[in-house]
Amino acid sequence: MPMRMTWDPDYSTGQPDLDTQRQGLLDQCNRLADLCPAELEPAEAPAFDEAFDVLKALARAHFDTELALLEAGGYAELEDHRADCEEFEYLASDIATAENFSRLELQRFLALWWLGHIKGSAEVLRAFFAGGHAAA
Repeated sequence: MPMRMTWDPDYSTGQPDLDTQRQGLLDQCNRLADLCPAELEPAEAPAFDEAFDVLKALARAHFDTELALLEAGGYAELEDHRADCEEFEYLASDIATAENFSRLELQRFLALWWLGHIKGSAEVLRAFFAGGHAAA
């Protein structure tokens, strides 16, 4: 079964642009889940692959926004956060691909990765932004 994601208010960073992007990323993981029937027909594969490309584009935009806000606010752990962003790009481009995994496995991995990124950084970023480090 594909993994479906729901937005939880605890995932909020307090930055409306980031939170909207994060919700959109979870929605795109759900779009990939919609395109993962138990037996993916060959004709359905291009739709999944296109949705995966959309997810990667949303991820790049999100990381650009996130890193710009953190850099502007003087975030002490900026390089660690940048490494997390680069990790996703590497994984999504070279490792976690439809060539290496079934689309169902790929969808589950992506959903878990995004849940980890969103949930794992929410509290820290919320505290950082609440401290006046960047405009709300």
